[in-house]
Amino acid sequence: MQKQREHWSSHIGFILAAAGSAVGLGTLWQVPYTTGKNGGGAFVLIYMLCILLVGIPVFVSELILGRRAQKGAVATFDVLYPEKPFWKLGGWLGVIASFIIMSYYSVIAGFGLNYTFMSLNQFYLGKTPAEISAVYETLIHSGDIVIFWHLIFTLITVGVVYLGIKAGIEFWSKFMMTGLFLMLIGLTAFSVTLPGFRDAVTFLFYPDWTNFKPASALEALGLAFFTLSVGQGIMITYGSYMRKSEDIPKTGAIIGVTIVAVAALAGLMIFPIIFSYGYEPAQGPGLVFKILPVLLSQFPGALIISTAFFLLFVFAALTSSIAMVEVIVATLMDLQGWSRHRSVLLVGAACFLLGIPSALADTSTLFSNWKSMYGVNFFETMNALVSNWLLPVGGFLIALYTGWVLDKEISKEEFQAGTAWKSLWKYWFFFIRYVAPVAIALIMLQNAGLIDINNWSTK
Repeated sequence: MQKQREHWSSHIGFILAAAGSAVGLGTLWQVPYTTGKNGGGAFVLIYMLCILLVGIPVFVSELILGRRAQKGAVATFDVLYPEKPFWKLGGWLGVIASFIIMSYYSVIAGFGLNYTFMSLNQFYLGKTPAEISAVYETLIHSGDIVIFWHLIFTLITVGVVYLGIKAGIEFWSKFMMTGLFLMLIGLTAFSVTLPGFRDAVTFLFYPDWTNFKPASALEALGLAFFTLSVGQGIMITYGSYMRKSEDIPKTGAIIGVTIVAVAALAGLMIFPIIFSYGYEPAQGPGLVFKILPVLLSQFPGALIISTAFFLLFVFAALTSSIAMVEVIVATLMDLQGWSRHRSVLLVGAACFLLGIPSALADTSTLFSNWKSMYGVNFFETMNALVSNWLLPVGGFLIALYTGWVLDKEISKEEFQAGTAWKSLWKYWFFFIRYVAPVAIALIMLQNAGLIDINNWSTK
């Protein structure tokens, strides 16, 4: 007799878990520096449009597939169309993407744990701005310390997933998302008082198209995918724990609005600090760990503000990491029939081991010639593999499958079940069938070098 699948205990629990999976390091770490790199307001506007027109339709399609099949990212396709095994590739790409992301994601999250601990100890006291900034360089070259925090974060993630859906993921998502929102709102309120707040608002919300490049639109679309956790198998897996009465389109809208709101608050929290001290917004990935500690240390109450910021960073990372581990765990439970506990322990160990090369990427301890061969270090290679290929290809296959292969009556039934927004089905279906595949295809062609969208010409 097949064991009944565990479900979310409440709608709000599911919303917070789904929002938590999306509100991760992409929103607090990647969105600010990517926005800075691409010039601000124009990029933010395109990013929001990408969330609305492409990200949410694919997000909804993954929930539809998961709830219909009541299975994880791979087994879903066995249930819906066992005679067409090719489409399982979309599920497998999501599982592989989650596995790889988790391996290096926990390294970055470990940086956050390290800075939280250092902030509690006021590591900045007696140091010049240059010395505070240089701590990051010391950290990334200290493989033993990086591996230690990588292990701690992995253990925390594994501990939550080990407890299951209701007692683990749902319970802790409620706690962490509540804490995340309170800290984010509090820190943003503090940034409103800074002299650079007006400049930050102008930079973020007044589009300047003079230097905007079409390729930035594709980067915004890729960022929308990453921040919504689509193409990773997460929403298929989370959807499989939904009841028939759950409102899928409304859930998609709530998550989309939440992501945009958190991204906006993150920008309003970080950029006033940057502008108040005369820094350029295009600081790159080191923004959070090299620049902000310098600036946060100069505020009254730096102990509280700095610690709260990096604790916020860790909470955001954890709400996403538990979702990525759950994708892999659910796949092993579905395909191998293993228990949750056995699956979680195996996945945790595997993610930790794969993360070691990323933890040591800036040292000469392991793969010392990697950068000279590939042009970037191991961590950056894994990030590029996921961002440029696994997520777009996986999302492309999911969009094609839902729009062209899945029976229209199935998608219509699942979309309309439990919702008052039944009339939106035809609009969603248009976007998932025509708009999403074309938009994602452009990303893949650009990444492959087959087109240069800045010049609108093929090579």
